Amino acid sequence: MRQLRVALFCCAYTEVDGVANTMHHFEAFAKREQLPLLSVHGGYRVCREQEGSVQRLGFPRRWPKFRLDAKHDFDLNFWRYLEEIESAVREFRPDVLHITGPSDVGQLGALVAHRLQIPLVASWHTNLHQYAEQRLMALIPGMSEHGKEQFGARVREICLRLIARFYRLARVLFAPNQELISELERRTGKPCYLMSRGVDTELFHPRRRSRSDGEFVIGYVGRLTTEKNVRFLADLEKGLLARGCRNFRLSVVGQGTEDSWLRQNLHYAEFHGVLKGERLGEAYANFDVFAFPSRTDTFGNVVLEALAAGVPAIVTDCGGPKFIVQEGVTGFVAANDEDFVRHVAALCGARDICRRMSVAARQRALNSSWDAVFRSVYETYDAELLRRHTASRLIPNWVRA
Repeated sequence: MRQLRVALFCCAYTEVDGVANTMHHFEAFAKREQLPLLSVHGGYRVCREQEGSVQRLGFPRRWPKFRLDAKHDFDLNFWRYLEEIESAVREFRPDVLHITGPSDVGQLGALVAHRLQIPLVASWHTNLHQYAEQRLMALIPGMSEHGKEQFGARVREICLRLIARFYRLARVLFAPNQELISELERRTGKPCYLMSRGVDTELFHPRRRSRSDGEFVIGYVGRLTTEKNVRFLADLEKGLLARGCRNFRLSVVGQGTEDSWLRQNLHYAEFHGVLKGERLGEAYANFDVFAFPSRTDTFGNVVLEALAAGVPAIVTDCGGPKFIVQEGVTGFVAANDEDFVRHVAALCGARDICRRMSVAARQRALNSSWDAVFRSVYETYDAELLRRHTASRLIPNWVRA
């Protein structure tokens, strides 16, 4: 693997979500392999750090900014840092500049790549078009179901077209599942490669389980927001009770705008807020099943973390999580809400099946390595640079000088 110099512009870094988690693992891989990496991100304070081969630059998001979610902001004037960031990138002399989406940081990164003539790569991490649809529909009460479907589909399509137009700025794309790869190639005309996700199988491990009671614990980990479809957890609770299930509780880990609603409408639940490190690993290991009702996730890092902890997962048939779960082996993929409730209820009274799935889930996770993920990304950088960027007109400005 060549020692390529990469400038990585992270949409999320200080936040608690899958994108930030991936970026931290990206940095850790570069450090282990002694690969030169410049990491640029937004946050709450100025950050200038050097750890081994990784240089990190963080810039606070300030007014005028607006809240996307708890601790997720968009700075309308992140451009104030253009000169400083461009100078740092010029000094770093990257072979490739990688952005992770159309955020304030991603937009600035795309401009820097254009101005300095650096090959631009973009990875898709979040289904923003579906997020926009879910959040907008939540603000429009009283519309018929048919009207909602039509209006929501229109919003989703318009947003997807705009986002695809942004991704056309890049010469090479990455996405976390085959459906998205095909969709992006069709809409952008650019080559798109798989950038999967890995999992820390030591942090998330069945041996961290400390429970010995007979209660059946249904776990959820993630942001408590509309686009994660977390209100379905209340329907799940009601559905289980209607099926005669009583000895269960929901264990909810995360924060977000739906926190208050969930606390008012869930009666068999406990809320832990945000957990990190070993406390998070222990929470996973003490679940009996992982319920993830999101229909908008591009991958579902939390699903893979649950499997690593030996916890079978129930997911929807929309988005990336369905590619992680092997039907009937490591969990179930639900075709609809009723199907979801049925699968959870079936596991409530089937400890033997849960134990069998637990072993299979752990084995599935052991085959998912962060090192393999990022080694593949670097190999793609290398192949695409050799194939596409040898003409002098594409050589960075500092090489010409």
